[in-house]
Amino acid sequence: MARVLDLLVDESGDGRRLDAWLALEGAAASRSAAAKLVEAGAVTLNGAPCPTKSERVRLGDRIHVAIDDDGEGSEGAALVPAAIPLDVRYEDDGVVVLSKQAGLVCHPSPGHEADTLANALVARYGSGLGMLQGDDRPGIVHRLDRDTTGLMLAARTDEAQRALQDLIRLRELDRRYAVLVQGYVAPATGLIDVGIARSRKDRQRMAASSGARAREAITTFTTLERFEAGSSDEGYSLLECHLYTGRTHQIRVHMAHISHPVVGDPVYGKGDARRNLGLARQFLHSWRLSLAHPFTGEELAFEDPLPEDLREALLALSGRSMGRTEAGEELVPRLLGQGVSG
Repeated sequence: MARVLDLLVDESGDGRRLDAWLALEGAAASRSAAAKLVEAGAVTLNGAPCPTKSERVRLGDRIHVAIDDDGEGSEGAALVPAAIPLDVRYEDDGVVVLSKQAGLVCHPSPGHEADTLANALVARYGSGLGMLQGDDRPGIVHRLDRDTTGLMLAARTDEAQRALQDLIRLRELDRRYAVLVQGYVAPATGLIDVGIARSRKDRQRMAASSGARAREAITTFTTLERFEAGSSDEGYSLLECHLYTGRTHQIRVHMAHISHPVVGDPVYGKGDARRNLGLARQFLHSWRLSLAHPFTGEELAFEDPLPEDLREALLALSGRSMGRTEAGEELVPRLLGQGVSG
């Protein structure tokens, strides 16, 4: 029995080879299996048959893949529901806004086959989820790293999933992140426009790059509060970051690139426990999310204060504060849960 996957290329896929992208998205079990699908005429790009497996996909491309469940590319049985608590902040017949907890992977991957956000969504909503991203990613619209917390979207129908992905593609979804970094960040605001590519030395890491394989990556930041240096550190700065693109590990890579790594970051940061304020994960939280509802046009805006571990780390620095900026006077109390809207 054949089924069709309707996939949208997001920022992380822009510029990849078609066969590699299909394998990465789980539309095929491997790159060679993806190549066979292309050769068999089972893949279309923006409505036209794909002539070659080496075609480069671009941001916003729509890929349709016809998969025979008895042949190559089968993804197997539907996901097993998992009774993982979900902190849902808004839901209707199509759109879900939730706050993801630390340690939760968004969709199945090696080592995380049945304990992901996707499994939790199946447990809560059953078959009532958008399936455009494939059987292993029901409801998934975009992702947060495993140990990054905060607000994100999910979709209950294919139509909603497509519409929400289009908001991201058109940069009409406003996502703001609270980030504590090492060192004194002098500018009140800043822009980091540096490409990101997979590291040649370690395939598990990303790296800032101007090479041909790098993808455009743009992050802006606003400084909220600065903290003076201590005997074992160079001080800290609390930032609000805004993503204009959504590359893998983008904020973490960009902050390390400007020599202000994210506090607690186990991959791109400084490993000294004292410097990391006792945190076991990166201080990175998706705290504000706003969008126009894709069907009603209603303006939706949500705020999610810092979770307890990040809040305690920030409060522990309060005696070292060098003062809040104008933006910080407005936003830091809301980050600490002192007057939250949404």
